[in-house]
Amino acid sequence: MIQTRDLVKTYGRVRALDGLDMSVSAGEVHGFLGPNGAGKSTTIRILLGLARATGGEATVFGEDPWRRAHELHRRIAYVPGDVSLWPNFTGGEAIDLIARLRGDGKDKEAYLERKQRLIAAFEFDPRKKGRTYSKGNRQKVALISAFATPAELYLLDEPTSGLDPLMEQVFNREVARVAEQGATVLLSSHILSEVEQLCNRVTIIRAGRMAETGTLADLRHLTRTEVAFSTQGQDPGVLTGVPGANDVRIDNGRVSFTIDSDRVTAVLPELARLEVTGLTIKPPSLEELFLRDYGDELAPAGTRGSREVRS
Repeated sequence: MIQTRDLVKTYGRVRALDGLDMSVSAGEVHGFLGPNGAGKSTTIRILLGLARATGGEATVFGEDPWRRAHELHRRIAYVPGDVSLWPNFTGGEAIDLIARLRGDGKDKEAYLERKQRLIAAFEFDPRKKGRTYSKGNRQKVALISAFATPAELYLLDEPTSGLDPLMEQVFNREVARVAEQGATVLLSSHILSEVEQLCNRVTIIRAGRMAETGTLADLRHLTRTEVAFSTQGQDPGVLTGVPGANDVRIDNGRVSFTIDSDRVTAVLPELARLEVTGLTIKPPSLEELFLRDYGDELAPAGTRGSREVRS
């Protein structure tokens, strides 16, 4: 559905994309992660045909978006992270205009039904002028417009920016709904829990290049799982020799350690032999995976180590 190969985009001396390779298959919800400035929005603009690649290749539906933007946009729904509206249009008028621009005239009754359902779900007042809307309400206009007209591909660039947690849940349900209907979703976000809940696969980019890609299970395989348990009155010291245990900590009779995720099942018989209680096993969250790739950027100046970017 989406393919980029060695994609490069420069703005003068700034290299926004530096050989990005990414693949999004039909029917999947694909998370696109990276900090501000990593190149996420630039990539989406190229996929929409709004920016021309400096080098490399990008295709959507197997077509060049720069040359075929007009045709492709009828098959794509796009939600930016910062929505601007026509100031004198009401929210409802803006939604209807966007629907007409995308060619939704085949089943007006079905469109109106979808629109009204979404307006109610997002608790949106469509009668107010665009200039009066808050950021969150402007975002709702874009989301309702995107989901009211069926699309084959949804490009969502920080789509829940400005929404409260309840509205984020409505958004999550809509993404799940279109995915069940066979649509493909590329979700660019910095809300890691959102991506973790919705996405089948994830691509993490850093400085315009792919740092990591795969299913969440694939990425968790590369990190360590945390195991913790109580000692049931035994000497905690005898439990520190569990094979493969790392970072062993003992606190008030509770032992915790980390272990390579693919070795978790191998240590369970040993824990059973030791008759541990209160056992908890916590796989790494997407946030931990993200920080593994970007943790040096968050470190104090002068303490960052050199890191090789994998591609």
